[in-house]
Amino acid sequence: MNKCYLGVDIGSISTKGVIIDSYYNILSSNYIWTLGNPIEAVKKLMKTLTIPEGYILSGIGTTGSARKLIGLMLGANVVKNEIICHAYGTLNYYPDCRTILEIGGQDSKIIMLNNGIITDYAMNTLCAAGTGSFLSSQSKRIGVDINDFGKLAISSKNPVKIAARCTVFAESDLIHKAQLGYKKEDIVAGLCKSVVLNYLNNVGKGKKLREPIVFQGGVSKNVGVVKYFNEVLNTKVIVDNNSHLMGAIGAAILSSKEGSNKEFNLNIDNIKFETKGYECKGCSNNCEIVRILKDDKLIDSFGNRCEKGSGIKI
Repeated sequence: MNKCYLGVDIGSISTKGVIIDSYYNILSSNYIWTLGNPIEAVKKLMKTLTIPEGYILSGIGTTGSARKLIGLMLGANVVKNEIICHAYGTLNYYPDCRTILEIGGQDSKIIMLNNGIITDYAMNTLCAAGTGSFLSSQSKRIGVDINDFGKLAISSKNPVKIAARCTVFAESDLIHKAQLGYKKEDIVAGLCKSVVLNYLNNVGKGKKLREPIVFQGGVSKNVGVVKYFNEVLNTKVIVDNNSHLMGAIGAAILSSKEGSNKEFNLNIDNIKFETKGYECKGCSNNCEIVRILKDDKLIDSFGNRCEKGSGIKI
């Protein structure tokens, strides 16, 4: 039997899953919305992924904001942060990559590489002005389908300047420009450019971006944002067809490298998973303990800063 490996990237906005073979070819993949419920999103995702005939699932890797929870759900043999997974996924396709630009739904990051080694990285601050959720909310405000956002942006001949450093200022500026009667395509183009400027001024501040530069994450599918990255950086950023799946691909690759003698499966639909919070009163820290239950049985807990909060029972 041939071996295959699953990678799951679970974020606040979207959930991505990829199954690869031992040569890192993609056998099955999907991208769905998390909708504020990572447990149900992963159950739904598992139903859409297919293990081809003649293959056995030999490893599972998870990454993203809910990686530990989903790792427990799936019995993953690898649980890694997004920086490592995005780097592994990208280097598989672009071994000479020096800079990774990643913009997701609610966060963004930059990863600097040298000879395949991570040398530096940074993530966005609390401001969401340079993320996918910002573009999505503004598209609704001006009545443009987010799927048409990029195409409309590149049709603009005169992009409107939109305040880029803060979500509140950007929204206020957008409303003002709309009231002045600017064309919709010019406003959309201005928003795309503001995302690029916010990213470079915030996440990329103080960083020297070296080529080749790979742009990934859900926002990389927006051709308007890609256009302004090319324009502002005066280069052509690389956008892979699977740019939105790179974190999941990296998690799957790491799972294959880790190795496991266990055979995994995707059948978790009938298993009940639940997360419960508990404030430990064992000491003055008052830690919030997160408890993960599988079919009402405690399988893990975390969040404690001393031994008094470890293994809190139901």
